[in-house]
Amino acid sequence: MSHDDAFAAGLDFLSPTARAVLKLNAAGAYAELVPQHRGADDARLALAGITAENVLSVPVPGSRDDAAAVVSGLWLWHDYLDESHTISQQITSDTGSFWHAIMHRREGDFSNSKYWYARCQTHPALVTLTRAAEDVTRSSPADTRIVKLTAQGWDPRAFVDLVQEVHRQPTDPRHALAVTLQQVEWRVLFDHSLRAAVG
Repeated sequence: MSHDDAFAAGLDFLSPTARAVLKLNAAGAYAELVPQHRGADDARLALAGITAENVLSVPVPGSRDDAAAVVSGLWLWHDYLDESHTISQQITSDTGSFWHAIMHRREGDFSNSKYWYARCQTHPALVTLTRAAEDVTRSSPADTRIVKLTAQGWDPRAFVDLVQEVHRQPTDPRHALAVTLQQVEWRVLFDHSLRAAVG
């Protein structure tokens, strides 16, 4: 089963409300490296009712922290960085640190992002992320920054450097690659959080 197929299958663990939120504005969601505006109002209104207690299709989460991580990921998907941050900074696990790191990278606080990535450098999702990122970068033009991303497993610090370099340059071919990689990273971590939350 491909990673995309596994991700799609895992979405069955979401409550119907959370699945509907994920589908809102699907074409434009998570398309900016450093978003300049908050997400769409309809997403914010729908997200306001989602909690760790009702985000899953099971009555009781196996792990409340991982269920909260799923909620943090949903806010982040729709570019509500502050709301995602409020949740992720209260999760003391590697997964909380991972979501926290992504949020800071997306707000453009690159050094803080690297700090939080250092706190989750043995996260189990990094193995899956390495394989998924290699699939994406395999056909990319040779570039030392891109090669460094997966040379020794997924290197989130190298990815932060790439995003910092290209986020204001949408015509740089690496910009589109970085957007694709950030979406892959989100899917891998969201899938991990979701499966861990169900238990």
